[in-house]
Amino acid sequence: MNPLRGPRTRMRPLLALALAAVSAAAQAGSATSGTGNLPRTTPAVALNFSIQIDKYLFFRVGDGAWPTPGGTTSQVGFSLSPSIPAVPTTPANGNNTPVNWNGTAPTFAVAASGNVLPVEVRSNGGQVSVFATVTTALTSGANTIPMNVVSVTSSDSALPAPAIPASGTGTSVNVTGGGTGTVNSLVTIRTANWTFAYNSAVSRTAGNYSGQLSFTAAVP
Repeated sequence: MNPLRGPRTRMRPLLALALAAVSAAAQAGSATSGTGNLPRTTPAVALNFSIQIDKYLFFRVGDGAWPTPGGTTSQVGFSLSPSIPAVPTTPANGNNTPVNWNGTAPTFAVAASGNVLPVEVRSNGGQVSVFATVTTALTSGANTIPMNVVSVTSSDSALPAPAIPASGTGTSVNVTGGGTGTVNSLVTIRTANWTFAYNSAVSRTAGNYSGQLSFTAAVP
C-alpha cells in the first residue's frame, strides 16, 4: 500500500483569521448648578462607554506557523510490506520463485513517512473545539478503505487530536484554554505534535490508496 494522502489528510492548515479590534464610543452630557439665592446643588454628568473586542482564531496542522498564515497541504504516507509464515519470510518479486510458506495469512509491517505534524491553535474566542472530516475516501481503483484505519495521537493533552471517522465528520474534542504567553484561560495558545498511524490487521486488496482528511477548529 502506498501513501495515504492528505495527510492524506488535507490538513486544513489554516482556519481562521480576524484581527482583534477594539473600538470605543463615548457619549457625554452636561449640567449646571444654580447661583444667587437658589439652593446650592452639585451637578453630575453621565458618560457612556461601548467597547467591542473582536474574536480571532488561528489553526494549523503542518506548516504555516503563526503569525504568517499560508503553508501547503501535508502528506502522510504508509507503506505495508507482507511477511509470510512460517519463518516469517519476505516474499520475493518474480515468477516461479520458490518460497517456504505454510499457507497462513501474511502479516504486514508498516513504514510511515511524514506522519508527525506540528499543530497550533490560538484564539480569544472562548472554548475552541477541533474535529476531523473525511474529504475524500481512501481509494485505489474500485477499492476503498475506511479512513478510520488511520489513528492520530497528540503529544499534549491540552491540544488533543480528534478521532478520525470512517467517513463524514467525526466527533469534536475541546482544546484547554490558556497556555504559554496567555494572560488567562479565556485566551488559548496551544501547540503539540500529532502522530498518525495505520492501525488495521484486516487484509486489503493490493493497490495504492489515496484520500484526504481535513481538520477544523471552531469557537462559539
